[in-house]
Amino acid sequence: MTTVKILLSFLILFSLQLMATEEPEFTLIHKENNFEIREYPPRFIAQVNVSGDFDEASSKGFKALANYIFGNNTLVDGSHKIAMTAPVLAEPKLNKIAMTTPVLAQSVNNDWLITFVMPKEYTFKNLPKPNNSEVKILELPVEKYAVVVFSGLVRESSYNEKAVLLNDFVISNQLNTDGPIMIARYNPPWTLPFFRRNELMIKVR
Repeated sequence: MTTVKILLSFLILFSLQLMATEEPEFTLIHKENNFEIREYPPRFIAQVNVSGDFDEASSKGFKALANYIFGNNTLVDGSHKIAMTAPVLAEPKLNKIAMTTPVLAQSVNNDWLITFVMPKEYTFKNLPKPNNSEVKILELPVEKYAVVVFSGLVRESSYNEKAVLLNDFVISNQLNTDGPIMIARYNPPWTLPFFRRNELMIKVR
């Protein structure tokens, strides 16, 4: 009975955590099981370019962006804290990536773009300026993405499996891709693997 209560308490806390974190709005155009086609409206992002393997780059990029939103920034009246949003996005900065490229392997060092989406209340006028010159504020246009949703840990094997399935979904829906696959992670690192929500996303036309 005690175990059940602990599990229920964990689930409640986990649900509250998800409810408290803003996510980018989108229009769902099409859905097939765990696959979706979404259209995102214009939005502002904070982004940093870092080097290393996937885990190393994710850690460095997250720290730089978290430092920005937690107050390492400048407004007219001083620094300003920005609410955390989900997901954290990671994108290999390569022009072309073959489906078999081991982008997550620890032995592979790449340039990565790590991104936080800013809460929808912000514009260029009221977003604070990063004190770290490596953190860039960008406005993205309307964009369409093909997405596959999955749980567990993001590892080379799961990435490769889902990337192939996402590619098949894109082909079956007669879509053209634009750029590399992005990895979207929605949960903090202490979240149990089966509670985690991950996505692979690729821009489509």
